[in-house]
Amino acid sequence: MATDKLSSAGWRDNPPAFPGPKRKSRVTRFSVHLVGLVCVSLVLFTLNFATRDSLLGNPSTTATVPIDASAILAQCRALDAQPGPPSDFHERTQSDRYQPGTKPVLIRNAKIWTGRVEGLETLQGDILLDGGIIKAVGEVDEASLAGYENLTEFDAQGAWVSPGIVDIHSHIGVYSAPSLNGAKDGNSLNGPILPWLRAVDALNTHDDSIELAVAGGQTTSLILPGSANAIGGQGYVIKLRQTTERSPTSLLLEPPTDLNGTEVEAGSHLHWKHMKHACGENPARVYGDSRMDSVWAWREAYNTARKIKTKQDEYCVKAQAGKWEELGDFPTDFKWAPLVDILRGKVKVQTHCYEALDIDNFVRLTNEFQFPVAAFHHAHEAYLVPETMKRAYGSTPAVAIFAAFSGYKRESFRGSQYAAKILDDAGIRVSMKSDHSGIVSRYLLHEAQQAHHFGLPAHTALSSVTTTAAGILGLDHRIGYILKGYDADIVIWDSHPLALGATPLQVFIDGIPQLDHVHGQVKPANSQAPPATPNYDAEAAAAVKYSGVEPLQDFATKPGKVVFSNVASVWTRSEDGVQELFCASNGAGIITVDNGRIIAAGFDDRQLTDLNATIVDLQGGSIAPGIVSVGSSIGLQEIAGEATTVDGVVPDPLAADVPALINGSIIRAVDGLQFATRDALRAYRAGVTTSVTFPPSGFLSGLGVAFSLGAPHKLAKGAVVQKIAAVHVVISSSHRASVSTQFNALRHLILDRVDGEVGEWFGQVAIGLIPLVVKVHSADIIATLLDLKAEIEGATGAALKVTILGGAEAHLVADDIKAAGVGVIVEPRSFPHTWESRRVLPGAPLGEQGLVAYLVSRGITVGVAPMGTGDIGPMTAWAVKNTRWDAGWAHITPRQIALDANLTRAEAYPLVTSNVEKLLGVHVPAADADLVATRGGDLLSFEGKVVAVVSARRGVVDIL
Repeated sequence: MATDKLSSAGWRDNPPAFPGPKRKSRVTRFSVHLVGLVCVSLVLFTLNFATRDSLLGNPSTTATVPIDASAILAQCRALDAQPGPPSDFHERTQSDRYQPGTKPVLIRNAKIWTGRVEGLETLQGDILLDGGIIKAVGEVDEASLAGYENLTEFDAQGAWVSPGIVDIHSHIGVYSAPSLNGAKDGNSLNGPILPWLRAVDALNTHDDSIELAVAGGQTTSLILPGSANAIGGQGYVIKLRQTTERSPTSLLLEPPTDLNGTEVEAGSHLHWKHMKHACGENPARVYGDSRMDSVWAWREAYNTARKIKTKQDEYCVKAQAGKWEELGDFPTDFKWAPLVDILRGKVKVQTHCYEALDIDNFVRLTNEFQFPVAAFHHAHEAYLVPETMKRAYGSTPAVAIFAAFSGYKRESFRGSQYAAKILDDAGIRVSMKSDHSGIVSRYLLHEAQQAHHFGLPAHTALSSVTTTAAGILGLDHRIGYILKGYDADIVIWDSHPLALGATPLQVFIDGIPQLDHVHGQVKPANSQAPPATPNYDAEAAAAVKYSGVEPLQDFATKPGKVVFSNVASVWTRSEDGVQELFCASNGAGIITVDNGRIIAAGFDDRQLTDLNATIVDLQGGSIAPGIVSVGSSIGLQEIAGEATTVDGVVPDPLAADVPALINGSIIRAVDGLQFATRDALRAYRAGVTTSVTFPPSGFLSGLGVAFSLGAPHKLAKGAVVQKIAAVHVVISSSHRASVSTQFNALRHLILDRVDGEVGEWFGQVAIGLIPLVVKVHSADIIATLLDLKAEIEGATGAALKVTILGGAEAHLVADDIKAAGVGVIVEPRSFPHTWESRRVLPGAPLGEQGLVAYLVSRGITVGVAPMGTGDIGPMTAWAVKNTRWDAGWAHITPRQIALDANLTRAEAYPLVTSNVEKLLGVHVPAADADLVATRGGDLLSFEGKVVAVVSARRGVVDIL
C-alpha cells in the first residue's frame, strides 16, 4: 500500500489531531523579543572579540567588521533553512486567507471522509467552520456554539463530505477558456531553460474554467507553465475562490516568501516553491533538439547553479570564521537563484516525463546534482520502471497521471489504464491530475473514479485527489484533510465521491460557500457506497509483461452455442430504439445464444448442461446493445501525434492551393481505414462495437464510414458495417474563410448540383436520401444552418436530413432545432472550449439540467460523442472506450432536478446506440445489432466488466 512520504515540515499522511487554538500571552511575546536581543548581543560580542584578535595580529581574523555583519550571518544561516509551517501553525485562530465578514458555518449530520489513517477513517457527525479554518469535527460541543452569532447551519442529511479536490497539474488561468489568442500565456519560446519565469505573471482570473472547476469540487490547483521548455518556469498554488481583491496574487496559497523581492525576511517561515521541468518530445519538438540536447541543457543549467551555491557556501564559511576582509559581496545571480534554491531543497520539482528513458535520464540528473523530485507528471511508462523511480535522489517521487488518457503520441503509446493500481502496488504514491484542459479540471474526480474501476483501492483513489495531492505540494499541514485546524476547504457530495456522476451540493473554500444557488439533492442509497469494482489483476500483469503493448486481439471467437448464466437483465435493440427483453430480480437469469443470436431467455438451467455450449457466468451482470461511437478519428489513426500513423487531413476545398485532381471529388473515410489499432481494441473491450468515423477537415470532410472496432482487417466478415455514413462538413469561425463564405459554399453545393462526385452526393443530400452532418457549436451558426435548411427545402420541396455534431450552444435554440426536425450529437458534459461554445449549459450544481437531459426533455433526438480533450475530433480517439460511462452519467442525471426524474435506461442506451445510427444514416436491422455482456454489473456502471461481444452479423460470440 502506497502512503505519503514525510514532507519537509514533518507532516505525515496521518497527522495527529492538534489541540485547540491558544492565544499567545504578553509574557510569551516579551520572551521572544528578549531572546532575540540576547542573540544579537552574542553576535556583537563575538564580533568584538574578532576585532580585538585582528588588532592583535591574529591572522585568522580580519581587522574590520562590516556594519551589516549580523545580517550577513543571518543570511548564511538561512541558506539551508527548509520550507514548512511554524510549529504552532495549528494554534492559529484564523486563517491567513480569512475574508472579514465570513459567517461561521455548522454542517450537521454528515458522513465525513477525513483523509486520516491512509484514507480509511470515516466519521458520522458535524463540522464547525470559523475564521477560514475547521474548528471541530465529529462531535461539536453544543455549549461552544452558544458563543457564535450569525451561525449558518447546513443539514447534510447524511451526505458524504470530503476535503476539497486538489489538482497538482493544471493550466487554469495561463490557458484560459474560452480559448483566445490573447489568453495563451502558458509557454515561452525564448529558450529551453527558463527557471526565472513565473506562472503567476500570466494568471488570468477571468478564466471561465475557475467557476466550473469549483462546481466539480476543486478547491486548490497547482498552476504550472506549459511543457515547451526543458525548464519552463515556476508554478504557483492557488485557491479557486474569487476574492474581493480580484487579483491573481490574492488567489495564491502560501506564496513563496520572496514573491515580491529577492530577499527573505530573517526568521520568516519559508513556503514551498515549484519548478516545472519537461522531458522528451515537447521541448525537443519546439527547439528542434534531441533528448541529448535537453539533458545537456539541464546539466549545464544545474552546473551553473551548483557553482553559485558552492561560492555562497564558501562565502559563508569565511563570514562565520570572521574573515571579513576576504569576503566581498554575497555571490548570487537573480536569474539562476531558483535553481540554486532547488539544490538547497527549497523547491518542489514537478517534472513532465512520459517514457522510461526520460524518467531514467532525470533520475540520473537528480543524483548527479543531488536534488529530490516531488513528482513525475504524465509518467505514462512509470508503471514499467518503479525501481528506477526509487533510485531518485532523496526520496521516491510520486506520480501525477491520467486514468485512461493515453496513446495520443509516441510517448504515451504504452500508457495503461492499470498504471495507478500497478504503481500503488509497488509502493509509489499516485495522484490523479487534470493537465487542464487536457482533462477538464471540473471532472478531475472522474479520473480517480476510473482509476478505482481499474484496480486502485477506494481509499487510495480518493486520497489521490485530496491527501496525497496535498502532500506532494507540501501543503498537507493545511489542506487535504478534514481535521481541526485545517483550512475550511470541504465538499458536500450528493453521493459517494467515487460513484459515477458524483456532484457537489456545496463547496466551501476558506469557509465560504461557493455555490450561490445549488441545484441538486442527495441521491438514493445505492449511490452512497463506493462501487464494487471488477478484478483486473490479470490485465495489469499482462500490461507489465508486454511493456504496455499487451495483445488486445487475443480473445476467443465462439460460433455455436454460448450460454450466459446469472444474468440480471437483457436490453436489446428494437426498430424504435432499445427495449428491455428480460429482467431477473434475483440476477439468476439464463440466456442462450446460438450463432450470435439469442434463442432463449429465462431460468431453464438445463441449458447449463449442454456439453456443446460455452458457459459464461455474468455474476449478476447484464447484456446490453453494443455502443456506437461517432466524432473521433478512431480507425483513421494509430497515434494522433505521429503523422506516419494517420490517414491525414482532407485538403480544404475553400483553400486556394487545393490540387486540381480532387476538384469535384469527395473523400471517403472507408478508403483510409486502419483496423486493430490499440484505441479501437480497447474501445471494443469496453463495449464499443461500432464507430462512425469521418475524415478530419476544415470544411468539407467527406463521407463517413461505419465499421467494427473488433475486426482484424477490412476484408474480414462484418468489418465494414456500412461504407457510406452521411456527408460531413464543418462550419466554424476558426476557419480561414468567413462563416458567411462557408454557408455560401454549402448553399452552392446543395442547390447548384456541381460536377463530379461532390455534386452527386450533395444531390442526395438535397432530396433527403442521405444525412448532412454539420459540426458546429455556436447558437448563431446553428440558427443560420436551420435557416439555410428551410431555404433549401423551400426550393426543392424535399425534407433535408440534418444532424448537428457538437452543438455546445444548442440549448439556446432547442425549440427551433426540434421544429426543424434536426438531431444533435453532443459531448456528454459541456465546457466552453472556444468562443463559439462559451454559452454552455453547465448542469448541476450550477443549473437545473445538463445539455443532454435538456435536449432530450425538449423532444430532440440526441446522440452522445466521446468526452475528449478540447473538442470532438482527432484527439478524442482515446476517449471512445469511456463512452459507456458517458451514457451512464447521462442516465443518472435528472431531466430536471426539481422533478427528480432521471433518464431511464430505455432513454440512456439509445444515446450511444440507435440514436447515433439514426442521425448518421446507418441502417442495421435490430436483429443484427451487436450485444455486449458485462460481469458483476451493467454496461452503464463502474461495477460491470465487459466479458463478451455477441455479433449476430458474424454469427459468433467474442469471449474477451
